[in-house]
Amino acid sequence: MSRLGKKPILIPDNVEIKIEGQKVSVKGPKGELSHEVRPEIKVEEKEGNILVSIQSMTRKSNAFWGLSRTLVFNMVEGVTKGFEKKLELNGVGYKANIEGEELVLKVGFSHLVKMKVPEGINISVEKNVVKVSGIHKQLVGLTAARIRKVKPCEPYKGKGFRYEGEVVRRKVGKKAAGAE
Repeated sequence: MSRLGKKPILIPDNVEIKIEGQKVSVKGPKGELSHEVRPEIKVEEKEGNILVSIQSMTRKSNAFWGLSRTLVFNMVEGVTKGFEKKLELNGVGYKANIEGEELVLKVGFSHLVKMKVPEGINISVEKNVVKVSGIHKQLVGLTAARIRKVKPCEPYKGKGFRYEGEVVRRKVGKKAAGAE
């Protein structure tokens, strides 16, 4: 029995829900999202709430029950508030800029790294902080992970991208051998 799947999802006033068979569409002030729910799961709207339940019992139906409820909840959350991730860029001479539809990174390579910004994602750069925001939680997280993958934070000097609030364990570098 899924503890998370049992919880009803409250529909805010400014959000429209449309359920057609297994397809759930959510429309709100920030945009519109849709998702195809697995056939074992049933989604219905009752009294201003969205209820997710099991339609046919299979081995993995409990796992899909909680997953489907979370995905629908994230869609409702995304069209009302949106999601954002912040990445801090540390390193001497490391810079990030937005040029048109591309994020241009100067992170210690012999060339500039250019990344195309996906549709539905907004990227802004303020000093050494890159802010990735949008209404689709998975796409925001994936875009932030791709940016971080270009130059992850290394443990010796702390250079590279790290998520805001992420703690990177620092290592002690080489020590010079003392002549006695």
